[in-house]
Amino acid sequence: MTAAAPAERPPSVWEDLLEIFYAPRAVFERRRETPAFGLALLVFVVLIVALSFAFRGLMEPVFDAEFKRGMAQAMKQNPQLTEAQMLQGKEVAKKFVYVVVGFYGLFAPLILGVLLWFVGKLVDSKAEIGQATMVATYGLFPRVLEAVVNAAQLPFLPDEAITSRYSVTLGVGRFLDANTTNPLLLAIVGRIDVFTLWVTALYVIGLSVVGKIPISRAAVAGAIMWLIGALPGVWGALRS
Repeated sequence: MTAAAPAERPPSVWEDLLEIFYAPRAVFERRRETPAFGLALLVFVVLIVALSFAFRGLMEPVFDAEFKRGMAQAMKQNPQLTEAQMLQGKEVAKKFVYVVVGFYGLFAPLILGVLLWFVGKLVDSKAEIGQATMVATYGLFPRVLEAVVNAAQLPFLPDEAITSRYSVTLGVGRFLDANTTNPLLLAIVGRIDVFTLWVTALYVIGLSVVGKIPISRAAVAGAIMWLIGALPGVWGALRS
């Protein structure tokens, strides 16, 4: 009598969240048939909100630089705005920053999952929408590490070196002065950074695995996703 083979252990979310940083293909292969992402999404939301709260003091110079830049653009478009009104708006924004971060953490993976599923269809991906959303959720976890890396730099950077949020990124935008660089150029090249490219690479790998397509086709989808991610910044630059 042949002994029954032991049932395969279902994938552990905690193992996946660790391995997504160094063995993403293995994670997506395990998750291809069980593409649950609810717990991973919850962990992502909790982590980015908690880090936002923990680093609120360190990130103050970045917030101030972005506010000054936005205030200059707003007053240019609407001369009737006063500095007092803008400062009042800044205080309101500070109160709601954690709500905004929480909404980003909750809805960004879902929206990106739908977009990844749609873009995947353009390159003959077989992925279902749940599988694509799983890839989008796990693929965003380098953003958690990015928050830590960005905050860790700030105690060592002089105030004059911080002109925008790009000043702490590990990419091209770090070397550009947001106050003098063309906003459209900044919106595009600012996405050429380690963590944005890392997220894009995870989307490529994940779509290749769950969509059962060659990595070359998945790379085309990844490039389209990268361009889609630039659209909000491009739109804001064109408006300014």
